[in-house]
Amino acid sequence: MEKIWLKSYPEGVPAEIDINEYQSLAQLFDEAAAKFTNQRAYTCMGKSITFGELDEMSAAFGAFLQSQGLTKGGRVALMMPNVLQYPVCLFGILRAGGTVVNVNPLYTPRELEHQLKDSGAETIVVIENFAHVLQEVIAGTPVKNVIVTSLGDMLGLKGVLVNLVVRHVKKMVPPFVLPGSITFSKALEEGRGRTLQKPPITHEDIAFLQYTGGTTGVAKGAMLLHRNIVANLLQSRAWLRPFLKTDSQQIIITALPLYHIFSLTANCLVYMTLGAENVLITNPRDMPGFVEELKKHKFTAFTGVNTLFNGLLNTPGFDTVDFSHLQMTLGGGAAVQRAVAERWKTTTGVTLIEAYGLTETSPGATTNPLDLKEYNGSIGLPLPSTEVILRDDAGQEVGIGPPGEICIRGPQVMKGYWNKPEETAKVIDKDGWLASGDVGVMDDKGFFKIVDRKKDMILVSGFNVYPNEIEAVVAMLPGVLECAVIGVADDKTGEAVKVCIVKKDPNLTEADVLAHCRLQLTGYKVPRYVAFRTELPKTNVGKILRRELREREKKLTA
Repeated sequence: MEKIWLKSYPEGVPAEIDINEYQSLAQLFDEAAAKFTNQRAYTCMGKSITFGELDEMSAAFGAFLQSQGLTKGGRVALMMPNVLQYPVCLFGILRAGGTVVNVNPLYTPRELEHQLKDSGAETIVVIENFAHVLQEVIAGTPVKNVIVTSLGDMLGLKGVLVNLVVRHVKKMVPPFVLPGSITFSKALEEGRGRTLQKPPITHEDIAFLQYTGGTTGVAKGAMLLHRNIVANLLQSRAWLRPFLKTDSQQIIITALPLYHIFSLTANCLVYMTLGAENVLITNPRDMPGFVEELKKHKFTAFTGVNTLFNGLLNTPGFDTVDFSHLQMTLGGGAAVQRAVAERWKTTTGVTLIEAYGLTETSPGATTNPLDLKEYNGSIGLPLPSTEVILRDDAGQEVGIGPPGEICIRGPQVMKGYWNKPEETAKVIDKDGWLASGDVGVMDDKGFFKIVDRKKDMILVSGFNVYPNEIEAVVAMLPGVLECAVIGVADDKTGEAVKVCIVKKDPNLTEADVLAHCRLQLTGYKVPRYVAFRTELPKTNVGKILRRELREREKKLTA
């Protein structure tokens, strides 16, 4: 297969990366810690730690885990938001040879129990705000060691005040009892009296069990090897380097949770290798507070999802933030809407670059050139050492133009799903191609564009209708804050299009929406139904959950 996209590669970006440059994430961390010892690595709520301090603390934490019985390949769960303890624990686990199991702290007891049992994690670090959830299910899990941390840990004297407010003023810490648990501070103290034993780690060792698929069924653990993550770091770094200014330290805004694969790889790991400072935003839903935090930093990079960008753009004061140092804005996780991207460029002066990936690809698969002048509606070009093809419903490869399922092959593709060989076989074929479940098209320059998820496609009188297209059109209306499109049953056409809208302008009407859509869309794509809602269901990183929305709308119209 001809890699026509290579002709569109920016100058200085190689076609291939050398996967053997590093054997593990521990090796990459050691190099960064030695090279950038005195530079700030992470900042949260006004407190910063350097790479040198992160080196010392993560070694202590890893040594503590080993004293509790952690051996190479042992799973350790992390259940916390973006706080300084997260990178300390993350790198401590990896350097000790363990496997990180990231856990969404907003999980219900049922979801938490499933993940802990499925992964076999015997140790968990949990923030105290959600320790009561762990208490409910711990008896039915393999967990033997519990380390409890608080929002104020690692913040010094300010942390005392933070904990006081969180626990007693805002009452954000429900009572819990976890016998035998130890505090994070105590674990670090004990670890400092020990020496971290560094086991040999290879490409084939599992770095992360990253759970995915929870919105479509039982969550599955993607086995991301050190080889997979190292490859994606090298691919991403090769893409970035020709464009980054090197006269000062990079500062990246990390608002998406580090337990999510996008932020984990793009922010925490890729930018670590560049000696960057990650500014951790613990609660990005507090948009006014988020904007005030942005004003304190000369940030050079920003990652997010469409809903995050849209929320900031609609927050008073965002347009007064200093964007003069901003070099790169990267959007992923869900389709970026043109209306949002164009407004971002107008406000910040920087093009919103869209990328694409999956948990199963560590996650990066394609991205746009960083010197893109304007948003182009594309997910870009395959990264170095990455192949992408499109297949029709018969499994045959299609060429330039026609839509097909995006299939990916490269060193960043996961080994498979943890203890689920049958599920693995459904998505990875004998030749190593991963079927993404996304429908896309490719143009003659090798740029790919997402049409939609296969399962979200709406069939109207035999015509395929893709929600992303309609959402992008509706989002152009000035009175629309957010929107989502779903298919609903229809006696005449099989399915009909329904759009659910959160208003920005209270005077927006159904007639306004339909008139706008009729100007922009072919007749069968125009929504049959328009519903105004106060909010739309989303994941913790802001992706709109169409499946949950469909279920809600069924109940409302029953």
